[in-house]
Amino acid sequence: MNSVYNATDLPLKEEYDYIVVGGGTAGCPLAATLSKRYSVLVLERGSAPTTYPDHVLIANGLFTSLLAEDDGKTPAQRFVSEDGVDNVRGRVLGGSSMINGGFYSRANHKFYKESGVDWDMKLVDKAYRWVENTVVYVSNLSNWQANFKEAFLEAGVGPDNGFNLNHVVGTKISASSFDDQGRRHGSVELLNRGKLNNLKVAVEAYVQKIIFSSKASRLSASGVIYNDSKGKIHKAFVRDKGEVILSAGAIGSPQLLLLSGVGPASYLSSLKIPVVHQNSYVGKYLADNPRNNINLVFPFILEPSSLQVVAITNESNYIESISYDLQFSFPKPFALYSKSTSPINFSIATIVEKFLGPLSKGSLKLVSSKDVRISPKVRFNYFANPEDLTRCVRGMRKVGDILKTKPMDKFKFHDWEGDKDFRYLGPSLPKNYKSDNASMEKFCRSTVTTFWHYHGGCVVGKVVDGKFRVIGINSLRVVDGSIFNSSPGTNPQGSLMMMGRYVGLRILQERRAGMK
Repeated sequence: MNSVYNATDLPLKEEYDYIVVGGGTAGCPLAATLSKRYSVLVLERGSAPTTYPDHVLIANGLFTSLLAEDDGKTPAQRFVSEDGVDNVRGRVLGGSSMINGGFYSRANHKFYKESGVDWDMKLVDKAYRWVENTVVYVSNLSNWQANFKEAFLEAGVGPDNGFNLNHVVGTKISASSFDDQGRRHGSVELLNRGKLNNLKVAVEAYVQKIIFSSKASRLSASGVIYNDSKGKIHKAFVRDKGEVILSAGAIGSPQLLLLSGVGPASYLSSLKIPVVHQNSYVGKYLADNPRNNINLVFPFILEPSSLQVVAITNESNYIESISYDLQFSFPKPFALYSKSTSPINFSIATIVEKFLGPLSKGSLKLVSSKDVRISPKVRFNYFANPEDLTRCVRGMRKVGDILKTKPMDKFKFHDWEGDKDFRYLGPSLPKNYKSDNASMEKFCRSTVTTFWHYHGGCVVGKVVDGKFRVIGINSLRVVDGSIFNSSPGTNPQGSLMMMGRYVGLRILQERRAGMK
């Protein structure tokens, strides 16, 4: 699209109807929708996806983007939570929709009921369909995914719901943001559905602070201050009736509010940040869905596959899998036993489990009180609530049941005596997984990692109201996963894109109503 500029090419001072901070999963559809009637500036700290064609534009680039060394310019910004778990944040136009596994599904009904938002469900459906017409694809099941689906059903996760975008108990095939050619279609493509002459997107733009003013004795957001890659300071302001909208994600949005003086007064004062508006909940109720998994080594080479099927149990455990190739070189002492010293390719399947929620909550604190580019300290407190640990045990036991089904037999190795068993990369489930609670709890704690589905930090009812407006401040909203108190469905990307479109439509409705 012709509306993307490097921030270095933008004027030092400009004015728009709306400023969207973060061109990510929710920010792109939001900006596109608002641009139909108003001028919109999108400020994205990352670069355009075309900068990283081998990382973000193809399915095979999934692991290279997640595992690449973070030199400050990669599409995935790596960080380690205080729980000791490696994590990444999207740092590219299109956000985390450009580095994820591509799985697309709508949210569960419980999410809508308990989110604190008074959703117009007809508009929700309309917004989903708008998204799905652009970035959603249905692909044929790979060999692994087809067998895995049959294993789900034999293990008792029914009914067979076939292809279904909705969140329904049982086994289903869902859509993907990868097409049949393995090309990714992330949130960035939704920008093309906007009115491009009303839309300006700046990449490598680092928003440092929100500008506030007082109108009729009421605090209002009037603009933002941002730096470009050369260190120049820019200011962008919103016109009358316009808004600043944060869509910087569950890490970025609470971080920017704190840097701007919105948060717990005593905490901000201790960092010598002038308090603009007291709110004790900014950066609180942060959560991440714990991921626990096993990695099977296949006895033969199998085509790689992205997430295509999911088992959703009555207890709200979700089980999915991806398959991929991995190269392995024999260490020198063992090279004599190999006919070749060249790396050997293995096919691997990672079987992952997560559950609705979680109930365990953490928090976010600033490392730098001045530079937004320095990631804050994040603690998710995995399994702090014992019910989360119970649900992990329950979900991983179901994984054990799946491994015992007939469709999984063909993925076992045969030993010299004709016995068959799986081989693992990393730990396997405890032998007595069905009955030994202590061993299973230990397994869950020792293997916990992230599903990259973190949320909270600006939750509804505490930081924003039911219309996504920051409580106590005019002309400022938050539209991203930081407002969620629970991650929607099996994968949040579809709901985040929907939410961007939905809020944009609601704002347009509000503006039209105000004109009457």
